[in-house]
Amino acid sequence: MTTVTIENIKPEFASALAQLQRDCFPTLGDQELMVEKHFLKHCEVFPEGEFVALVNGRVVGLGSGFFVTFDFDHPGHTFNEIIAGGYYTNHEPTGDFYYGADISVHPEYRGLGIGRMLYEARKNLVVQANRKGIVAGGVLPGYPNHRKELTVHQYVQKVVDGELFDPTLTMQLRNGFEVCGMLEEYIDDTNSDNWATLIYWANPSYKKE
Repeated sequence: MTTVTIENIKPEFASALAQLQRDCFPTLGDQELMVEKHFLKHCEVFPEGEFVALVNGRVVGLGSGFFVTFDFDHPGHTFNEIIAGGYYTNHEPTGDFYYGADISVHPEYRGLGIGRMLYEARKNLVVQANRKGIVAGGVLPGYPNHRKELTVHQYVQKVVDGELFDPTLTMQLRNGFEVCGMLEEYIDDTNSDNWATLIYWANPSYKKE
């Protein structure tokens, strides 16, 4: 039986988290991947918002992010900009949204519900902190299989409609997220021609203070 535990980030996880990036995102450009120094900074900036999945002490998953003030009327941004080059120093302690910067599960440990556990950890943080919700840019690893016949916008719509399966977007939809836009030149990713979805989860318990 595989036992999965979720813990907040610690400095001793930094090296393994850097390797996890390489294992999970082989199509991303080098400048998009976080390395050990980034994870060490996350331990200083907002460790409460960084969730690490462990199996028998091995780092196998990550759900990380930070609080921001997000303007849905002007949503355009790039991944590298909003994560401050990987250091997460754009974290705003009073920000009204949690920005989901990274969620990843090692290929050998997928299908065990680890991604859902990481999403739930994030949601619980947002509920406890009384923030409006979670916003993120989502990559589209399944798009290359349909690039010849569909634009990226058509592909996303078919995934939303349940006609196609995307390993990332389908999981996000199943976890209560909705697509509220598209982000052009969001990330250096050959899979999606640098496009990403803008996804949002609303905190049902949010109370305006």
